[in-house]
Amino acid sequence: MPIHLLAPEVASQIAAGEVVERPASVVKELVENALDAGARSITVTIQDAGRSLIEIADDGAGIPAGELSLAVERHATSKLINANDLFQIHTLGFRGEALASIGSVSRLSITSRVKNTDAGARVRVEGGITGRIEPIGAPVGTTVRVEELFFNVPARLKFLKQDLTERRAIDGFLARYALAYPAVRFKLIDGSTPSLQTAGDGDRRTILATLYGVEVAKQMLEVLAEDEGMSLTGYISPASLTRSNRKEITFFINGRWVSDTPLTQALLQSYHTLLMVGRYPMAALFLEIDPSEVDVNVHPAKAEVRFKNQDRVFSFVQRSARRALLAYSPVPALPSTQQPWGGNSSSAGGWAAFSNEKTPQSQGPTSSTIGLEWALAHDDFESTPVETPAAQPEENQLAARLHLPIMRLIGQIGSTYLIAEGPDGLYLIDQHAAHERVLFEKLMAQHEQKNIPAQSLLTPQVVQVPPVSAKILEEQIPILEHFGFHVEAFGPNTFQVRAMPAIFANTDPANALHALVEDFEEDETPLQNEIESKIAARVCKRMAVKAGKSLSSEEQRALLTDLENCNSPRTCPHGRPTMIHLSVDMLERQFGRKGAR
Repeated sequence: MPIHLLAPEVASQIAAGEVVERPASVVKELVENALDAGARSITVTIQDAGRSLIEIADDGAGIPAGELSLAVERHATSKLINANDLFQIHTLGFRGEALASIGSVSRLSITSRVKNTDAGARVRVEGGITGRIEPIGAPVGTTVRVEELFFNVPARLKFLKQDLTERRAIDGFLARYALAYPAVRFKLIDGSTPSLQTAGDGDRRTILATLYGVEVAKQMLEVLAEDEGMSLTGYISPASLTRSNRKEITFFINGRWVSDTPLTQALLQSYHTLLMVGRYPMAALFLEIDPSEVDVNVHPAKAEVRFKNQDRVFSFVQRSARRALLAYSPVPALPSTQQPWGGNSSSAGGWAAFSNEKTPQSQGPTSSTIGLEWALAHDDFESTPVETPAAQPEENQLAARLHLPIMRLIGQIGSTYLIAEGPDGLYLIDQHAAHERVLFEKLMAQHEQKNIPAQSLLTPQVVQVPPVSAKILEEQIPILEHFGFHVEAFGPNTFQVRAMPAIFANTDPANALHALVEDFEEDETPLQNEIESKIAARVCKRMAVKAGKSLSSEEQRALLTDLENCNSPRTCPHGRPTMIHLSVDMLERQFGRKGAR
């Protein structure tokens, strides 16, 4: 083909691809324009996850009627004049590409009115073609309607993800900006249902409670730091409150949300030695810095920045977060019910758990440290193997290898592992993974028999989840009902639990619901094609006894017996091992009783 100039509409659609990737990109650009216009109230309405409609209404300064046609032209902006202004950017937008890009791939209409005028004006843009200005009655501010996004770019439309994923992207963006601009009232309406609403009273902790629940908001630690032209404010989670990925780490620089890997690494460095492998903190941090020290003109979506002195910024964020952690985190205290390991040699001390005699700490089967009445989980059903059809000889041999031999309990170590002796050596058993397997097999067996006993709660419990998770939970309510949970919607992002499976009685129902909507930290490949098994495994993991819980002798024996009766006792439902086997032969080699062959 000979070299030629692209048609203007083709060039516009190509350029739009850098700015408008998905419905959330449209929401981002329009909300940032509203904030630049000084809006104190922003309402976002979407339909079909933004495919058919995105409407942003604000009470900002508005656009004069004579400038509406110019506003939808490419590279038209009121926020800078020359190249030097790029290093003194105090606004969120500055490229002058957003409205033109959106108008080239949708049916766009802008209605706006400025103060001290009798009427507003409206302009329509369809596939990059701008119509005439129409006078219209309107309140002060701007309303932008984006209809049929990508109607003229079907290839881009096909690459959009499922509605749930696109809605979560929009929810996540508005949640971040609600935290960054607490004095602005944000409202998100999905169809006809409000899914996010903030008061705009300037209190960030109130917004944290709206987004993550009151309990999480109470735990978040405030960060306040200044250093030679830089200031850092916001909230970070204590080491006890973590997530399985980095999605809940949010950074704003001069009011602009950015995705900056060095800043995230600086925050993670502040948690060095405090978090388990694979766990990440929650954070909403707001860095203010001289605009001349940061270059925001790096990416068309303005999501990346470059610092003039990156090491200085990195060190400032790391030190500020670490200082907050050390200032707020209490010194762990030894529980009064446990004896110190190095206690009086005449007492049972830490060795008592390894003896067959009962100690005051382990008497009776009703220890509250487990967070679950063991007698309920350890009933006649669990002590009876699940009946299975007659198997072939090869299957019998495989089952014999998978099942455990009868073992003798020795005790518990580190309040995390059980030690047991079998005919072929020593077994170290992870109590959490083992209990997870026990609960999972019982729940799935009841599921197959279509007989899951449910227990009504004396007082229904109200559970609040983040807006980005509410839709996920709503779609999983039918499966929860099948498993014995009675869950009802109870307002925006709020649910009421009226009943739960009997095997989870006396536990916190909120744990079960949060387990379903939080990103999971373990490999779910063994369950990826079985949605019911995946949900059951998530709930059982959250309800299983945790590492660090001291179990009585009776509870230890009950767990060991239940594990022996499981069909797949050697792994948890996600494939993680429940035990380590140390054979007698290996022990003899380690102690030099046998030489290498």
